[in-house]
Amino acid sequence: MTVALMWEARAVAGRGAELLEWARARTGELAHEPLRYELLRAPQDRVLVITWWEAAYGDALPELPEPEPELITRAVHRWRFEVAVPDSGPDAGRI
Repeated sequence: MTVALMWEARAVAGRGAELLEWARARTGELAHEPLRYELLRAPQDRVLVITWWEAAYGDALPELPEPEPELITRAVHRWRFEVAVPDSGPDAGRI
């Protein structure tokens, strides 16, 4: 099974690039390397990190920590998803 962990934070106004670099560095420091990861940035200085893992849904997985309080406007939001992949066809098994 593939599990995706989503981590989203909103930086203090004007510090989105700094938060993105903070997240990029922390993703490289995870205790185990994910199958893949994606770093995304959105308006209002929001940063989203998605890490993909070969694991059972309830397994303990390394997650990004909370940034320093001075860098963010609110607590980090986190979600966990089971990745649904097609059973057949050209995209079967792709994540």
